[in-house]
Amino acid sequence: MKKLLAIVAAGLALSACATPTVYAPEGYGGQRGGYAEQRLQEDRWAVAFSGNSLTSRDMVEMYLLYRAAELTVQSGYDWFVTDFRQTDAETRAYSMADPWYRGAYGPYWGPSWRFYRGGYWTPWDPWYRDMDMRQTTRYEARAEIVMGRGAVPSGERHGFNAREVMQNLAPRVTRPQQGG
Repeated sequence: MKKLLAIVAAGLALSACATPTVYAPEGYGGQRGGYAEQRLQEDRWAVAFSGNSLTSRDMVEMYLLYRAAELTVQSGYDWFVTDFRQTDAETRAYSMADPWYRGAYGPYWGPSWRFYRGGYWTPWDPWYRDMDMRQTTRYEARAEIVMGRGAVPSGERHGFNAREVMQNLAPRVTRPQQGG
């Protein structure tokens, strides 16, 4: 019975993160990640989007750009420039013992050997293949944007027409499902 409960719990934990972060406010519906913003001045905002381990860097950066455009239009402006932009990656490695292996020997005992290396005793487990090793990466993109009205200033390399950005990126934006 304990094995079954452990397997069900592991399955539920994995299924909770089985989809990339959707375009929604940070923490929406219990999801990890989402967008956040803070007004710094009348026409200047700090905008961020963070994803879970299934959200690609490209998707995180695209959602940040979309949020900046959406915020610009909602604030009554036409264009924005990115004054500062950065994407960070957080990589974690973890291992998990095979639940079937653990149950065969109980939680307190298992066959193991040790050997002396580099001045200390270290365990050696011939059944190391029963460990599931994984590495995950989460991305977070941040930017400061400055908004303006009218046409994007000529020669502004980092300037975006907010409505064009929204129109071009909208087909790629995945929003939360309603009533799900």
